[in-house]
Amino acid sequence: MRNPPLSRNAIRGTVHASRHHDSATKQVAGEALYIDDIAEPKDLLNLYIAQSDKAHAKILKLDVSAVRHAPGVVVVLTADDVPGVNDASPIAGDDPVFAEEIVEYAGQSLFAVAAETLDQARAAAKLAIIEYEELPAIVTVEQAMAAKSFVLPTREIRRGDATASIKAAKHRLTQRFEIGGQDHFYLEGHVALALPGEDDDIFVYSSTQHPTEIQHNVAKFLDLSDHAVTVEVRRVGGGFGGKETQGAWFAAIAGLTTKLTRRPAKIRLDRDDDMIMTGKRHDFVVTVEMGFDDNGRVSGAEFIFASRCGRSADLSASINDRAMFHADNCYYFENVTIISHRC
Repeated sequence: MRNPPLSRNAIRGTVHASRHHDSATKQVAGEALYIDDIAEPKDLLNLYIAQSDKAHAKILKLDVSAVRHAPGVVVVLTADDVPGVNDASPIAGDDPVFAEEIVEYAGQSLFAVAAETLDQARAAAKLAIIEYEELPAIVTVEQAMAAKSFVLPTREIRRGDATASIKAAKHRLTQRFEIGGQDHFYLEGHVALALPGEDDDIFVYSSTQHPTEIQHNVAKFLDLSDHAVTVEVRRVGGGFGGKETQGAWFAAIAGLTTKLTRRPAKIRLDRDDDMIMTGKRHDFVVTVEMGFDDNGRVSGAEFIFASRCGRSADLSASINDRAMFHADNCYYFENVTIISHRC
């Protein structure tokens, strides 16, 4: 016998029923475990990353000899110490873990200090002698557009003849507006804990939304096979995209420390260091031109998007592509041009 169809009230009751998130009770009660809650292993090394204070400059001198001899310091890591590829990018191969001959943003990683305590690592990092030759810095969308400075090629979508349709329309409207960027501000900052395994194996607890990508990048950085690197993440939610790629830098640095010393290593960014070092959601400058009739019916539309992508591509291709795909919202424009500059 066939079951009777559900009534409308029954369906509404199902849709509107309260459902608890699997981790909600633990998180509200403060019982949810994050990486910083894991009991720290014996012989743990604490890591601190020294950052560039220049937006764009040649590195003329990076002398860390005094850092290496500071109290409590076990190892200092620079680009010269990387056994594999000095990169932790998701796609384009343009995100060095440690700066080499040039720095391209304030906050870029120069070197890392592993010491018995975090205070010792932080104090030792200040002993480095760094000399720069400052270069012009492009920091706004307008500056990038004027210099034609793009991290990825400009893309276009065209249908019909937007220019002719706008020109022939009874009314025309042009607007320029800005959409501000955002910091993801995840509750758990970037953190990684690396543990030595058998042979050259490395186990990494990583605060990430993409453990497989962390595995690939750490293995590439350490010149290991992927199967030699195991990555575990307990909680994926709440990153807002801010942990999709950039956790690879910190997992790689912790992993390298463990590879070189065969000791556990942990890096936990302070909130201010986190916000300075990591990328943000893109801000946009948008120009829209439309032609329309007395009834407001649009005959032609042209959108020009220019986004501030930062010094590397990261996931800017996807972000800007989506901006193009969603530009027309729920409307169908017979004559439309959508241009996207990735600055």
